[in-house]
Amino acid sequence: MTRLASALDDLRTLDSLASRDTILAHRDPRAKLATTLAFIVTVASFDRYRVGALLPLALYPIALAALGDIPSRLLLRALWLASPFAVLVGIFNPLLDRATMLSLAGVELSAGWVSFTAILLRFALTASAALVLVASTGMQPLCAALTRLGVPRVFTVQLLFLYRYLFVLAGEASRMATARSLRAGDHSRMSPTVYASLLGHLLLRAFERARRVHGAMLARGFDGELRHADSWRWRRSDSLFTAGWGAFFAWVRIVDLPAAIGALLAGAAR
Repeated sequence: MTRLASALDDLRTLDSLASRDTILAHRDPRAKLATTLAFIVTVASFDRYRVGALLPLALYPIALAALGDIPSRLLLRALWLASPFAVLVGIFNPLLDRATMLSLAGVELSAGWVSFTAILLRFALTASAALVLVASTGMQPLCAALTRLGVPRVFTVQLLFLYRYLFVLAGEASRMATARSLRAGDHSRMSPTVYASLLGHLLLRAFERARRVHGAMLARGFDGELRHADSWRWRRSDSLFTAGWGAFFAWVRIVDLPAAIGALLAGAAR
């Protein structure tokens, strides 16, 4: 199984987990979505050199994964598959920012390494929170929640279509790659010419599939609006969920908890 197929299979599995009866599944999708967005904004608001201050925020995805009974192995595998993107964003920081910033056990660390670590930590926090959100809610309820929160319907419809037909397109690409390997008679890497030819054929197949799907949707009366059969009702527990986590995010953002705990322990040891 290719890396892309494995990633899509994990994403499909995460989406299927939302149908289970868990504590987190009982929360209104709007509450989970708004809280996760607040979490992502909080993580992004920290200075690029603040690594320790971000650590308490790991409580949010860990707690939600426990409440949603989401397998940690699945989350870690999904993070590992997406980690090269985060590495590429900050890989040059240690080369561009060489000023010594701190020393750990006699080893001097430059500001570039500190900012690179912060980028990886931000990626792990935000990506894990997004994965837990999908696994505990499902993509279709999430798009409906976005619409309820005021996001333009055209955006949510396109987002849902993109998610649904990503698997269709990946299936076409997988079948083409299998056909190529069976006909090639070897396991060598594809040349740029063959790769470009396969991409061209994949584009034509995707266009033809999109035309047939669009025709089928029009025949069934599609008018540009997705109607969701949901029975959401905002409860007091949803308000407590959103307000409680929002207060925690604000507290972590204002107070550097690891530094405060370290100073407290240092003062007690004297």
